[in-house]
Amino acid sequence: MPRSHPGWRQNRNRHHRFVLHGATVASIIRFLCPTPPSKVPSPMPKLELISRQPAGPARPFPLLFVHGAFCGAAFWDVHLLGHAAAHGYAAHAVSLRGHGASEGRSALPWASLSDYVDDLAQTVAQIEAACGQTPALIGHSMGGVVVQRYMARNPVPAVVLMASAPPTGLAESSIGLALRSPFLFQQMLALQTFGSGMISLSAIRQALFTNQISDAEIQRYLPFLQAESQRIAFDMMAPGLIPSATVAQPPILVIGGRHDALVTPDQVETTARAYGVTPVFFPDCAHNLVLENGWRAVGDTALDWLDTELAQRGEPLAAAAQ
Repeated sequence: MPRSHPGWRQNRNRHHRFVLHGATVASIIRFLCPTPPSKVPSPMPKLELISRQPAGPARPFPLLFVHGAFCGAAFWDVHLLGHAAAHGYAAHAVSLRGHGASEGRSALPWASLSDYVDDLAQTVAQIEAACGQTPALIGHSMGGVVVQRYMARNPVPAVVLMASAPPTGLAESSIGLALRSPFLFQQMLALQTFGSGMISLSAIRQALFTNQISDAEIQRYLPFLQAESQRIAFDMMAPGLIPSATVAQPPILVIGGRHDALVTPDQVETTARAYGVTPVFFPDCAHNLVLENGWRAVGDTALDWLDTELAQRGEPLAAAAQ
C-alpha cells in the first residue's frame, strides 16, 4: 500500500500494535519458561524417600505416595504415612526431583512431567529391589497425573487418585478458575512464578482448605510450600496428557473434595468416568484432603478400599514376575 493511501497510517499502527503484543506474549513465555542451560545430560537425581514401617508383619503390598505441586514427601508424613503403617502397610513417600530433600533443585524450573514419571519409575524399582513387591500408588493432585502417566505403561496392583487432575489435562480447569476467581488465579500464578513468599494466607485457604481448619494450622503447613517447575503447568495443559494404556488397567479409587477450588467436583467426575469408576466425595474437604480436619476419614476410605482390592490380587506383582 503506498504511503499516500489514506489507510496506510492505520495499517502501520495496527502492524506496530501486533508486533508489540506479539513481543509482549513472547516475553511472558520466555519469563515463565526460561530456556534451560546447555549441559551434558546428568544422571538421575537422588530422591528423598520417607518410609514408615508397621509395628508387626507388613501386608503383602507396600504403598507409595506421590505428592502434588509446590510441596514434597513431608506433606504425606503429617498424617497418612503413619496412619497407613498403623494399618499394617509399609508406607513410602517420594519427593520428586527438586522437591523436599531430593536433588535437582537448581534444574527444577525446567523439570517436565516425563521427568517426574521417571522419578516415580526409579522409586518403584527401588522398592521392588528392597522387598520384591510392586507398590500400590496413591497420587494427590499433580501427583495423580504422574501416577496416571506411569500406570498407562507399567503394571500396578492398585491406584488411589486424590483430587487428581483429570486425564484431559488442566486447560479447562485453569480457564474455569480464572473466570470463577480472578484473585485466586492471580495468586496461583504468583506462587508458580515467584514462590510461596508471594501468596497470601487467605489465598492459601481458598485454594487448599475449608473454613474448618484454623489459621494457626495453615501457618504450620506453610513450610511445606516451595517453588514448582515453571514448565509443568504447560505440560499438564497439553492434549494427550495420558497416553493410551499398553497394560491392563489396575483397580482405581477416585477421591475428591466437594469444596475443591482447584480440581473441582466435575473434574473429579471426569477422571472417574475415564476409568469407569464411581468417585467418592468428602463433603467437608477442599483440595488438600490429606491435611484437612477430615483427613482420617479420607485415609480410612483409601486404606479400607486397598485392603479389599489388594487381597484379591493374590501374589505380589514383582514376586510373580520372578
